[in-house]
Amino acid sequence: MGKLSQAAWQTVHERIAEAGGKDRGVRPGMVSVVQTATDLLEWNPHVHALVSRGGWDRDGTWVPVPYVDAKAAELLFRHKVIPFLREEGLLSEERIELHLSWQNTGFSVHNGVTVGAEDAAGIERLARDLLRPPLSLERMSLDADGSVLYRRKARGRFGGSQTTFDAMDFLARLLMHIPQRKLHTVRRYYGEYSSVARARRQDRCAPSRSSSTPELSPRCSATPLRETTPASGHLRRRLSPRERAGGKHITTRPVG
Repeated sequence: MGKLSQAAWQTVHERIAEAGGKDRGVRPGMVSVVQTATDLLEWNPHVHALVSRGGWDRDGTWVPVPYVDAKAAELLFRHKVIPFLREEGLLSEERIELHLSWQNTGFSVHNGVTVGAEDAAGIERLARDLLRPPLSLERMSLDADGSVLYRRKARGRFGGSQTTFDAMDFLARLLMHIPQRKLHTVRRYYGEYSSVARARRQDRCAPSRSSSTPELSPRCSATPLRETTPASGHLRRRLSPRERAGGKHITTRPVG
């Protein structure tokens, strides 16, 4: 799971760095969460991420990026995911060759939702979506015979369809999404949101003992991080053919 999250970060970093100017060393920030479930608790590993819409250059200056090519990000993410799946023995060379011959890449990218820097409620909504559990008790009920009735998430004006499960089958679906002991699936911080970057900023912004009036870098004198970075992003790897929308996202998933 960590490699999937790392591939998502590398994709975000490279695309935003290029859009912000290769010679400027622009570094965005990203918070990612690995999710594994579809609406009906099917196995579908993917990454949800909040991503700054831009980054900071080597001088600590904020560089906004108005547009990231979703198709280019889709191809780049595929380029990063396939090699580690091969290394893990999850994709054979024959399967990779077949996959690369498809007219459709088998990966998708969605980056359609942007939250403004001052929209605290919008940022909170996306953060909640990032950490949502695989199961919603509000969409679950029991039938008279003990079967589990579970509704898909509603889409726009349309309510979610309802599926009936045997209770033990439903429990088995849920249990496969509980991570192994010591396997962290939430809150991975990258780039300017990482603990290393935060510590570096604190050292840079700390008053100098040799000067009573230290000069602050642009990074220190700027508005706090949350207020200066419109953010949100979403990457996910597709293992089922069903499309799913959400956040300002990059979405990547092999079909079939």
